[in-house]
Amino acid sequence: MDLERNKKLVIDAWKAFASRDPQRVSAVFAEDAEWIAPKGNATAVALGGTHHMIGRDAIVHFITVEFHKLFTEGVKIEFRGMYAEGSTVIVEERFQATLAGGKLYDNDYCFFFELRDGLIWRVREYMDTLRGKEIILG
Repeated sequence: MDLERNKKLVIDAWKAFASRDPQRVSAVFAEDAEWIAPKGNATAVALGGTHHMIGRDAIVHFITVEFHKLFTEGVKIEFRGMYAEGSTVIVEERFQATLAGGKLYDNDYCFFFELRDGLIWRVREYMDTLRGKEIILG
């Protein structure tokens, strides 16, 4: 895959995430995909979940069901940068949404998408964990 095609795959993945359609989300991940976020991040804590999802089904369930229990409306993603090298695409973004309790969530993120055979194989997620905890957990 060339670099522009890799970037398009990641952009299309974000569109699938926004659709909340399990079939569309499932179609962008390898069966053995992993999603790794910082241990103890506020989203995982608030939802009683894990920071390391293993397998396409676990990731799809999180994106299409669990995520929307915490971030209930007004989800807005502002891409600040996208960079590709080999089979890795890096995305810098600002994420905003309204939490279940009505509070506004606003945080910066960086994602490393590792691709294999035209699918997402691994996602490494980084964010301001202190800011996330202050907003989500108080």
